[in-house]
Amino acid sequence: MILRKAALISQAVFFLSLPGFPVHAQESQAKPEVEETDPVTLVFYNLKNYLAMERRLNGEIVEAAPKPESEIAPLIEGLLAMAPDILGVCEIGDESFVKDLQSRLKAGGIDLPHTEIVTDSAGWNRNLALLSRFPIIARQSRDDYTYVLDGTKHAFQRGILDVKLAINPQYHLRYLGLHLKSKREVPEGDETLMRLNEARLARQHIDRILEAEPGTNLIVAGDLNDLRIEAPVKTLQGSFGQPDYLSSLTLSDQFGFHWTHYWSFADSYSRFDYALYSEGLSNEINRDQCRIHHWPDWDKASDHRPLVISITPVDK
Repeated sequence: MILRKAALISQAVFFLSLPGFPVHAQESQAKPEVEETDPVTLVFYNLKNYLAMERRLNGEIVEAAPKPESEIAPLIEGLLAMAPDILGVCEIGDESFVKDLQSRLKAGGIDLPHTEIVTDSAGWNRNLALLSRFPIIARQSRDDYTYVLDGTKHAFQRGILDVKLAINPQYHLRYLGLHLKSKREVPEGDETLMRLNEARLARQHIDRILEAEPGTNLIVAGDLNDLRIEAPVKTLQGSFGQPDYLSSLTLSDQFGFHWTHYWSFADSYSRFDYALYSEGLSNEINRDQCRIHHWPDWDKASDHRPLVISITPVDK
C-alpha cells in the first residue's frame, strides 16, 4: 500500500509540471486519497507482557516494572514494518499501556485512534485489545462468561473481544480476539480442560453471531495455546463442511515455516496463533499477501511472531 501511495504522489507531481495543467485538477491530484476498496492489513500479535509486573532487572527483582525498552523497540520496529490498519493484541496491560502503544505507533506514522480492551478476569492484567484505523460501530465484548469444572465455577479468564468495524460505508468486518488458557499448570484445575471449556464458550458466542448474521465477514484471531489437531482449536472451527465452519489460514514466513511461538525452556517451536475466518469472508482474503511476519529481532520483542492478514473490503 505504501508503494501504491508513493506512485500516486509521483504521478501527481508529474502532471503538476505540465504546462497549462488546470488548477482544480492540480488540487485534486496533489492529495491522493486511499481508495475505499484498497486492501486493509489486519495484524494479530501476542506482545508478551506489555504491562507492569514483577521483573528481574540488572540482577534485582523490581515490582510493577513495565516492559523494558530493549523489548519495546524491536516490537515497534516490527509493527511499523507491518503497517497495520487493524491491530489485535493480547498480553497488554490496562488502558495506559494501550495508549502507550498507540502513541508510539502514531509517532512512527501509524494512527490507530479507535480502541477496545477486555480485562483479564484472573487479575494478571494480561488483557486483549484492539487498535483500529477504522471506527468501531458495535461492541459485543464479553468478560463475564463462566463454566463449571469438577463442581467449581471458573471464569473465562481473558474473555472475548468482539467488535464490528466500518471499513467503508458498504463493508463491515466483525473481529473476535481470543487468548485461551495457557499450558501452565494451575492448582484451580486441569489446564487442558480449562482451555477446552473456554473454546466451547467462544464457539457458542460465534454460533450466535452466525445465526443472527449468516453471511457476516467474521475473523477470529488469537493465541489459542494449542495445536491445530487438538480439541480446543477444532471446537472453535466447528463442524467441517457446514456453513458455519471457520476455516484456518495456513500462514508461513519467508522461509516456509509455520510456527508462531518459541518456548525457550523446552526449545520448542509451535503454531499457537491462528486466524479463523467465516465463509462470508473467504473470498475477500488476499492469501498471497498473508504471512507470519519475521524480522531479525523478533525474539527480543516477544516469544510469539505476529500474523498478517490482507483483506479487500468488497463483499464478494
